[in-house]
Amino acid sequence: MNQPITVRHPLAVIAPKAAPAIATSTVLILGRIWNVNGAEHSVGNATLMVILATGAAAAGACASVGRSGDGILAGTCFAASGGLALAGVAGYADGLSLPLLLWALATAITYGLAARYWRTDRRDTLAHERHMSEKREDHSHTERIEAMRSRTQIEVAREGAAYAAALAEAMTARAMLPGFDPTELTRAGLPELPTTTKEN
Repeated sequence: MNQPITVRHPLAVIAPKAAPAIATSTVLILGRIWNVNGAEHSVGNATLMVILATGAAAAGACASVGRSGDGILAGTCFAASGGLALAGVAGYADGLSLPLLLWALATAITYGLAARYWRTDRRDTLAHERHMSEKREDHSHTERIEAMRSRTQIEVAREGAAYAAALAEAMTARAMLPGFDPTELTRAGLPELPTTTKEN
């Protein structure tokens, strides 16, 4: 059974791999814009970002505690906490070296965490593809058997039709022979030719 070949767009392949760098770069850029617009050395703005980052981290810790902990929600909260901390430092610091250092660190951590999920996703995808290929093999085996059976039935029907046509032509040719009279054969004591065939 042929399956349609799907080609993924290059952006669909690149976008998930570039997403962590794009996210941390966006936070850094927004933090530096905020820095230019008055956040540099602003204690109030720094305090706000510390409170927001701490709150997000606390929410992530609460989301990950217990049996009913949600890993996705906890990861989202911790990512938000890290992003808020990076934005706060990028907005408060007067130089670019510390924000760039934190950006590089945040990007490396993000890629490290994302790689784990990418491996799990790839493993699940491979398992699903393996399962589907086994299923296709089973179905294709059944299809091959049914195709062979139908071809055999068609061949038998063709042979039967060819035999019936040849028999009809032979009977017609015999009846066209000069001097052939089936009643004369019967009067001569020969058995009458059967008009119907009996099955054994």
